[in-house]
Amino acid sequence: MTGKPKPSFELHAGALRLALRPDLGGCIAGLWHRDTPILRSTEPDALQASRPSACYPLVPYSNRLAFRKFRWKGHDYTTQPNFDDNPHSVHGMGWQRPWEIVSSSVLEVVIKLMHPGDADWPFPFEATQYFTLTPQSMSVEMVFTNTGEIAQPVGLGWHPYFNKRSRSRLHIELTDRWDADANQLPVRKVAQPGIDSDVSHLDFDNCFDGWKGPARIRDEKFSLQLTSSLNRLVVFTPQDRDYFCVEPVSHVSNAIHMADPAAHGLRTIAPGESLDVSMKLEVAVV
Repeated sequence: MTGKPKPSFELHAGALRLALRPDLGGCIAGLWHRDTPILRSTEPDALQASRPSACYPLVPYSNRLAFRKFRWKGHDYTTQPNFDDNPHSVHGMGWQRPWEIVSSSVLEVVIKLMHPGDADWPFPFEATQYFTLTPQSMSVEMVFTNTGEIAQPVGLGWHPYFNKRSRSRLHIELTDRWDADANQLPVRKVAQPGIDSDVSHLDFDNCFDGWKGPARIRDEKFSLQLTSSLNRLVVFTPQDRDYFCVEPVSHVSNAIHMADPAAHGLRTIAPGESLDVSMKLEVAVV
């Protein structure tokens, strides 16, 4: 007997192939130019979880929510452990829930998450991702709608993983970097006019403010341009891994615990209101 087929979906455009696993946190399993991976990529049928995928959505917040608790409009709330033994809850909860395909064609696939509100995130919402592929680019749009009866705090983004190759280089125009404390929480903003370096020389796990223009990623295979409607980035360049991350996000990590969350990008979304964000990755072969 054969097992139940995985609920994957693929888009093809020219030499590009985009594979999705909506059931695994609405994630991208892989993006390839012919047989060469552009993002860290796994054939969709072989992917077992969203965390080792090519990219997953960050909803309803990015990065860390300190010590799995927060206060919002006079009420105290908690979230659940969701990232190994990390003392914080991490990356929201949309990446750990199954999304459903709403519609699909040769040009676009639309997937949706309906969240009723629970122990992982107390507020109900609906999130929809729209994926499109051309021979030169991949685009993703995410629309978040508050389906609850009270205003809720919202942050959005994506977590793409790029392959670290021998000549991987990163160029980004920025204004500031957030340095973290021993708990991996941002505590101090310092000037950072940009990043322009081989990835092998970088050791970042930081949120950056003031992102302008495309993030340019180049190696011996591809020249990539990452753009977004969002103006912050989390850059993660672990020295001991074969990947690095450049993550468009709407807010500073743990903004909900800062004195002025709105000043650091956290949005307050009223009942019935929506928030629309987007990301585009342009691909050129070197």
